[in-house]
Amino acid sequence: MGSGKDSGARILVVDDEAGMRDFLSILLEREGHRVVAAANGREALRLVREGPFDLVISDIRMPQLDGVGLLSGLRKMDPEIPVVLITAFASASSTIEAMQQGAFDYVTKPFRVEEIKGVVTRALEAHRLRAAAAAAPATEPEEPAPAIAGLIGRSPKMVEVYKVISKVANVAGTVLITGESGTGKELVARTLHRHCDRAAKAFMAINCGAIPEQLLESELFGHMKGAFTGAVATKAGLFEAAHGGSLFLDEVGEMSLGLQVKLLRVLQDRVFRRVGGTEDIGVDVRVI
Repeated sequence: MGSGKDSGARILVVDDEAGMRDFLSILLEREGHRVVAAANGREALRLVREGPFDLVISDIRMPQLDGVGLLSGLRKMDPEIPVVLITAFASASSTIEAMQQGAFDYVTKPFRVEEIKGVVTRALEAHRLRAAAAAAPATEPEEPAPAIAGLIGRSPKMVEVYKVISKVANVAGTVLITGESGTGKELVARTLHRHCDRAAKAFMAINCGAIPEQLLESELFGHMKGAFTGAVATKAGLFEAAHGGSLFLDEVGEMSLGLQVKLLRVLQDRVFRRVGGTEDIGVDVRVI
């Protein structure tokens, strides 16, 4: 679908901090998007009522109406609009609730420019695909293809993808999805989650190749207060946040060998330790 610069998407940025609103607005406008900014969730809902948006990016912690409340309101007004939430280290419970309510993805502060660009590109791609599918004229297919919500396409190869998803959706165990960058691995992972018995629980995703090793370990397993410089509070990681649900590890091959060993322990024993911790924590997560 390209980088997103040719999309001219209309994006709503919601944050009570003027500095963050300005930063995101400038960044996204340089990518060719049209940006409208709101200082709180109530203002954001008013703006959405006045005109459609292709994407909403919102902080979770805001006065008056927080990001989770905004997401709930948006789902009632426009269920198809993708919402990306920006979360602080200590807001794991809010992140879980937001993902369960249908947030497209989340970005953790402090984030890198390339990280937010990548999330925006994926969200807009998914939105364009859904819009194109809804606008396509209804035709009677020569041979019915399996229907998988969230995916489109009727080619023989896509039909095979649908069949595989249907077969493995409720099979217990880790799932490996292979394919070149940009071929829709995360979309397939999300579809797998929506069609399995874990669908009511959280779906979490992380790009393992885009985050430094020490920070990646903390993001996955969490950390204890004082575990390293800047660890001012104990933080739950993605494995805990995705408990009962699914965790998609994109570009898992980019992990260091040491971190892969720790991941293997989770896959085999279903336990892990936070960075700086000594207590084993049990977890029930389907890793994709």
